[in-house]
Amino acid sequence: MAQNLNGYHRALDLFEGLVAGVSRDGWDAPSPCEGWTARDVAGHVTGGQHMIRALAAGTPRPDTNKDPARFVPGDVLPSWQKARKECTAALTGDALTALIPFGRLGELPLCTFLEGYILEPLVHAWDLAQATAQPSRLDPDLVHHAFATAQVVAAPLRARGHLAAPLTPPKGANEQTRLLAFLGRA
Repeated sequence: MAQNLNGYHRALDLFEGLVAGVSRDGWDAPSPCEGWTARDVAGHVTGGQHMIRALAAGTPRPDTNKDPARFVPGDVLPSWQKARKECTAALTGDALTALIPFGRLGELPLCTFLEGYILEPLVHAWDLAQATAQPSRLDPDLVHHAFATAQVVAAPLRARGHLAAPLTPPKGANEQTRLLAFLGRA
């Protein structure tokens, strides 16, 4: 099975660039994610790396929504980089072909999950950019791919209260704006 994780790694690179751009005093800024600060957003995505590593190892997954800042104590960038490095090391050929549970869709190979997972770091890159007054233009190719994923995963996420109701995008909006509106972001 061929594994193309290029989009996944590009989304992580984008997120990491934004983490690196946050000033020391910027981590307490409120984010577009209700009740979360910039640190919480970074912790949630960092926790996602711990979750993927757990999927690769077949171990229990951490809850990345509960107290997400715990994943990035102190200086955020080194915490993120360590989690990303450890996750990448866990993505062996065997791990990538292993079947993992994926809700109502049943099981799918971890590599297939990661191809769609770009939605998570991509959208939270935008959230982090908004919270910390950084440029928020996302990679159009990743946005296109993430929008397709969002169509599949949005309903169950909304049902669990993890995603806001969709908003109506402005007429003539670009795909990034339409994706963000679909995910409840203005």
